[in-house]
Amino acid sequence: MSDGFARKLLNWYDRYGRHDLPWHHDRNPYRVWVSEIMLQQTQVTTVIPYFQAFMERFPDVKALAEAPVDDVLSHWSGLGYYARARNLQKAARQVVELHGGEFPADQEQLEALPGIGRSTAAAILAQAYQQRAAILDGNVKRVLARYHAIPGWPGQTSVLNQLWKRAEEHTPHERIRDYTQAIMDLGAMVCSRSRPACENCPLQTGCEAYARGETSLYPGSKPRKAKPEKTTWMVILEDHHGRILLERRPPSGIWGGLWSLPELDPTYGPEELPEACEQAFGFNCSEPQLNSSFRHTFSHYHLHIQPARLTVTSPSGVCDNENRRWIHRDEALTLGLPAPIRTLLTSPEQTILI
Repeated sequence: MSDGFARKLLNWYDRYGRHDLPWHHDRNPYRVWVSEIMLQQTQVTTVIPYFQAFMERFPDVKALAEAPVDDVLSHWSGLGYYARARNLQKAARQVVELHGGEFPADQEQLEALPGIGRSTAAAILAQAYQQRAAILDGNVKRVLARYHAIPGWPGQTSVLNQLWKRAEEHTPHERIRDYTQAIMDLGAMVCSRSRPACENCPLQTGCEAYARGETSLYPGSKPRKAKPEKTTWMVILEDHHGRILLERRPPSGIWGGLWSLPELDPTYGPEELPEACEQAFGFNCSEPQLNSSFRHTFSHYHLHIQPARLTVTSPSGVCDNENRRWIHRDEALTLGLPAPIRTLLTSPEQTILI
């Protein structure tokens, strides 16, 4: 192992790294893959209980491929970025249909699966198959950007290419499984975004950002622009059976494929909601009870949600179908719901701050 970078990192990992994460047990391609997808933009402590519950319900790729999509989304509810869950099942079905239920041990074939990019494919190869493959997740980008003082935002192609070049250079030919875990651990535990613990870093002596006293400058930040603000009514409609009306979101876009509350045009005044519901759904409603409004932030805009609770006063004009359903509240909570909708249904009269 000629690269001092890798040697120092592995020596640190042997003493301080994380060796007992749930996906380290029975480390097969399926478990590695699911953990890698869950860990995208999500912290380890958040992922652990989701991973454990997911593995209990979907112990292998065949179980995931055959599961109802609502079941998959329900087990993902609260992790956010729901396209990950949809792509997870799409990829599982392709693994079963095209590869006989076995994950390919080939970078190109892995990248051809939905939701698997270059770094995730490399992580599967390194962690599950112990092949030499360079990874470049968010933690690794931060370590390498600081160590080599690579300026600019990693989302820029020119910056990303430099980081990939360094990732390839430092990836050793030995102990590849440990190395990939080690560099991710270093980014998460020591080389953190703010206030990195440089005094505990095994790479301190070679780190250019540390030598310049400029660790806060690397990696460069994404150019900021103000997020647009949007507003919507979300209506909690309850019939005389105590059921609420849910609608399935379109398969792509925000909360794609999840069940949510019906939305109405924000230009309606509160007194106009009963008439709006009659026009939209075909039944009469009582005057609305307004809950506290709150804001939910997505990656590219802020959504101001004004919840309103209405009781249906005439027989429902809405028939159950695959995209619209009357359902009791307890049963609704077993479906794939966005986190703020789940909170609304469990505490409909409380103020929600998200």
